[in-house]
Amino acid sequence: MAVLLWAVAAAAVLAATARFDRDRAGTAADLAALAAASVAVHGEGTACERARLTAEANGASLDTCEITGHTAEVVVAVPSVLDLSVGARSRAGPVHGALPEEAP
Repeated sequence: MAVLLWAVAAAAVLAATARFDRDRAGTAADLAALAAASVAVHGEGTACERARLTAEANGASLDTCEITGHTAEVVVAVPSVLDLSVGARSRAGPVHGALPEEAP
């Protein structure tokens, strides 16, 4: 009975750790994309450098960074305590033009 209890507890800890790592990666990707989009008007080099700095400040590495107009799309990776790398993708840009205009 004790072995079963330990196995269930270990599984719960592993699941919680995986979820925490996934959430950390998502947060780092969102913040990096927002940082890049905020300076996208200054060019891809400046925007991707800002995304890299933001990702690293959040414990992630920037895998890819693409700027299209004023929209930034980034992919980051976060090291996991489970000896894995957890990745996340995020896109950020201006709101105008994203929704169809309302008829007058």
